[in-house]
Amino acid sequence: MFKKFLVVVLSAIALNAAGAPSLVETTKLVKGEVNPLQEFVGTLKFDRNSILAAQNSGVVKNINFEVGDVVKKGQNLVQIDADLLNAQVNSARANAASAKKDYERYSKLLESKSVSQKQYDDMKLKFVTAQSALEELEIQKDKKSIRAPYNGIVVEKKINLGEWVNAGTALVTLVDTSNAEITFNVPLNIYNGLKKGDIYEINVGGNILKGKLSGAIPSGDKLTRTFPIKFKANSDKKFVFDGQEAKVSLSKNAKQEALIVPRDSVIKRFGQNVVFIIDEKMSAMMIPVQIIAYLDDKIAIQAQGLAVGQDVVSKGNERIFPNSPVKIINK
Repeated sequence: MFKKFLVVVLSAIALNAAGAPSLVETTKLVKGEVNPLQEFVGTLKFDRNSILAAQNSGVVKNINFEVGDVVKKGQNLVQIDADLLNAQVNSARANAASAKKDYERYSKLLESKSVSQKQYDDMKLKFVTAQSALEELEIQKDKKSIRAPYNGIVVEKKINLGEWVNAGTALVTLVDTSNAEITFNVPLNIYNGLKKGDIYEINVGGNILKGKLSGAIPSGDKLTRTFPIKFKANSDKKFVFDGQEAKVSLSKNAKQEALIVPRDSVIKRFGQNVVFIIDEKMSAMMIPVQIIAYLDDKIAIQAQGLAVGQDVVSKGNERIFPNSPVKIINK
């Protein structure tokens, strides 16, 4: 399979080289001063990680999940036996319905002055008391059902079917994997240049998350002289896990010279960042580059074989291969 794929790729390159030149736009490589990037390693944890506990004592009657299940907000995860409470609710509901009928009857009798005000007030109190007793029992019944407080994934089951639990017994651990908090420790020269709300690309196991800087905490580590910074990122539909390593590149406060190109000039080929320059024979040459800094719509790069004034492809580079003939259309 790999040999067949390689033959197809090489054939495509050969055909491209033999055919008409690819149309591209270029720009000149220029030199500028930039704040170089430095890579930092941090840790991802999910923003919401909850241990759900029993609110009432009883026997575990139903467990409606398996570890690893995706559950929805409000889904009943654990049902604690409520047979006795159900009977009490039914009795209280009948009492409340009877008291309501009596109260409504006494309301009409009061209008015709067939009962005294005190008799009416006593009946009203009886109705309110019965209704309150019913509501209290229904609340207790509802607490026999342990429901998911948000959409998430079950990561741990702490109880078994038929087990007796007391109020406060831990039952299940649930995490919300759609939102992550990522923490890095950075030195002061990086810490001072950060701005809350800025967006950075964070690499987590090959997944690129858009992290918004949510806080730079002014509480440094005395040994390393670093400060924790936190990012919030949407991790929905990404395969990441709690405690996973994360990487981010941040600018230093030290200037250095670098070559500047438009962002579109740098593309991914064969797992690395590259640019294409045009030689005197109007052929494309692929050069691997290291990204030094991001500058709005431009990128600062370093690489062997690049020099100020060279033509670098800014548009059309996704269609060309090494040694492909090209035609520059913006000259």
